[in-house]
Amino acid sequence: MNRPILVIGERGTGKELIAERLHRLSTRWDEPLVTMNCAALPETLIEAELFGHEAGAFTGATKARAGRFEEADKGTLFLDELGTLSMGAQERLLRAVEYGEVTRIGASRPIRVDVRIVAATNDDLPTLAERGEFRADLLDRLSFEVITLPPLRVREGDVPVLADYFGRRMAAELAWHDWPGFAPHVAAELENHQWPGNVRELRNVVERAVYRWDDSGQPIGHVQFDPFESPWKPFAPNHRKQSNNAAEVTATPAPVVAPDLDQIDDLRAAVDDHEKRIVEHALGKHRWNQRQTAKALGLSYDQLRHCIKKHGLSE
Repeated sequence: MNRPILVIGERGTGKELIAERLHRLSTRWDEPLVTMNCAALPETLIEAELFGHEAGAFTGATKARAGRFEEADKGTLFLDELGTLSMGAQERLLRAVEYGEVTRIGASRPIRVDVRIVAATNDDLPTLAERGEFRADLLDRLSFEVITLPPLRVREGDVPVLADYFGRRMAAELAWHDWPGFAPHVAAELENHQWPGNVRELRNVVERAVYRWDDSGQPIGHVQFDPFESPWKPFAPNHRKQSNNAAEVTATPAPVVAPDLDQIDDLRAAVDDHEKRIVEHALGKHRWNQRQTAKALGLSYDQLRHCIKKHGLSE
């Protein structure tokens, strides 16, 4: 059978490994398993990679080339990052799945292929289809069987087993004579971590911990989850942020609102408060570059420093 399978899961959950196992356990196990990452190629090359092209079909096509469908004939074609395909590529993919034939770019006759498709994504394809960002008919065709992979954080008992496996493999690579395992507090830290990057993140964390450990005779006593964590980490302003509905908005300082004159009963306090808001707004606008802020406000650097200290402002 060549019925398609859709594998859905977060990044790092092992979607490609599942595709490989599906192929090896099928009756096509001795035929080709061809892999293509749809996000790794520019849109202009996706269709040529999938369906092939004839010589002279476009600039640079000096000779005919078979596409991934032809390469996977009688076997399995694994399409990773399916949600990144353009609408045009989705339409041609639908025809290939529906009719079992592909047409090379620049050719006039289709080629029959017998390919089982295993597609993978970490996108919510039903929601994308509702928004018109993914073809609903293609989704219907590819979802003959859907496998949803659970994230590592809910797979109770998997973290210690996987951590031990990755640790032993790294220790062997470093030519350690024995595998000392993890200290109890490190094992607890590994189990309690949420693992947003799932198994791939776990592997990196464990291998980094083993590689950095300078006492191979003792259990691993330290693990670093964030390799970018450092007291000397450079300041990187957040130019853009996401709201709760995931729509991107520009991270700009809130505008300074003029005081309500009818509410002022203490002139000095009102002037100080408004001065504080103006200076704070300008500092945010210039990402706390104090010399640029002073120049924008028409102040000297020392005058701005005095205002910052006077109003107790901090980044």
